[in-house]
Amino acid sequence: MSGLIGKKIGMTSIFDENGKNIPCTVIEAGPCVVTQVRTEEVDGYSALQLGFDDKTEKSATKAELGHAKKAGASVKRKVVEFQGFEGEFKLGDAITVDHFIEGEFVDIAGTSKGKGFQGVVKRHGFGGVGQATHGQHNRLRAPGSIGAASYPARVFKGMKMAGRMGGERVNVENLRVYKVVPEKNLLVVKGCVPGHNNSYVIIQK
Repeated sequence: MSGLIGKKIGMTSIFDENGKNIPCTVIEAGPCVVTQVRTEEVDGYSALQLGFDDKTEKSATKAELGHAKKAGASVKRKVVEFQGFEGEFKLGDAITVDHFIEGEFVDIAGTSKGKGFQGVVKRHGFGGVGQATHGQHNRLRAPGSIGAASYPARVFKGMKMAGRMGGERVNVENLRVYKVVPEKNLLVVKGCVPGHNNSYVIIQK
């Protein structure tokens, strides 16, 4: 799937033609520079490696500097490979937000917000004990039983328990593109996108 690398700016809402208020996410999508071209002859598959968001030379490694110099571009903070681009591209070409069309659907992947160590009520939607009286003392948000008896004498793998929540790669599919603003490299999509503001996201169509 072809696509672009973007940065989540934040959320807003816009009114559609029927006067309905639609929650939307604003993404700065591109421009992305082609930093490497994968071909069937050399690599066994065809793809484009795109770079987004400039990085200072001082904070770049020598390998990154050499890689960027080959493409005739500045060092990039985020580099991702995409397959499925139509047409010919060469090193140093820029792909802009014009790659997307208003009304089409895209998939967006990002890293969800980290929530830290959370209990079962927040993490898995448990109901707790379910009552506050009849002898309930301090077990309102407790997980309850986690196993049987002396057989099987262990806790089964995958048991829903308290633990670290969030900070995982999440892919949201079929988000409608509401608006494309080429002069500001902005993409407005319906709904929410994983990650905090200013986090990198991968947009594919």
